[in-house]
Amino acid sequence: MRPLIVLTGPTAVGKTALSIKLAKEVGGEILSADSMQVYRGMDIGSAKIRPQEMQGVPHHLIDVLDPSQEFNVTVFQQLCKQAMEGIYERGHIPILTGGTGFYIQAVLRDIDFTENPEDGEYRRQLERMAAEKGGEALHWMLRAVDPEAARAIHAHNIKRMIRALEYYHLTGEKISEHNEREAEKTSPYRYCYFVLNDDRERLYRRIEERVDRMLGDGLVEEVRALMDRGCRRDMVSMQGLGYKEILDYLVGECTLEEAVCRIKQGTRHFAKRQLTWFRRERDVIWLNKPDYGYEEERILAEMRRRLRETGILPAIMQGPENG
Repeated sequence: MRPLIVLTGPTAVGKTALSIKLAKEVGGEILSADSMQVYRGMDIGSAKIRPQEMQGVPHHLIDVLDPSQEFNVTVFQQLCKQAMEGIYERGHIPILTGGTGFYIQAVLRDIDFTENPEDGEYRRQLERMAAEKGGEALHWMLRAVDPEAARAIHAHNIKRMIRALEYYHLTGEKISEHNEREAEKTSPYRYCYFVLNDDRERLYRRIEERVDRMLGDGLVEEVRALMDRGCRRDMVSMQGLGYKEILDYLVGECTLEEAVCRIKQGTRHFAKRQLTWFRRERDVIWLNKPDYGYEEERILAEMRRRLRETGILPAIMQGPENG
């Protein structure tokens, strides 16, 4: 079985810096499991890694699409598999890093999306309903037929709600049951699934600081530039946290202060949903930063130990000092 390392965790927990250090130690290349960093020109709001921060480590699935292009889990899975083939050919280890748990699961369990049927007319009806009545109307419908899916899908995520309703409409089966069945599949990889986590109050403080930093770095100007390029609220790319709120501010639907408050609150809620997802996953190795005194070298040492246990790394590898 081919090796795969997953490093995930809630937003703003510090995955990026840790992934760089890990990749340099194990001969890895990083695949971004993020639904926003794929888009060119969406740098500040997605907390995209800068080229100089990569420290020579190859990164994949960053800046590969224009904001007008549609991106979903099926496209992600295809792009990710293609990139992984190249990484294996170079004799390196893919490190799947990011906070989108469903994307990670799709690759790790090799979930088959081809069997999902489609009904274009029904989908268009739901799209019209979302446009006229908002996401809450769809969320109410979803709660009625698939409460489990409704708990997992936020009312802002129009695309996933429509997919879940369409699947139920066509098959009579809840998409939550379908996804659970697929998630039980055995992974085709020899893998370690790390989840980096932190004390809640500390994490929330980091989220607040990150949003403030985004504003200082020019988030409003970035969204204005996207609007000038023709980006609209109904695009998948503009549904991302930080983008839709600033867009509302720019079109006069709220004040900047209200937009920033909504971004911070939405990001905190997003982090909670991420942690709920990771707690449901199998074979997860939790790396709670307080347990390691917030020392990255101690966290890396534990990761090396686990990677040796699973045979992803050779047993003789002890760390960079012995390399």
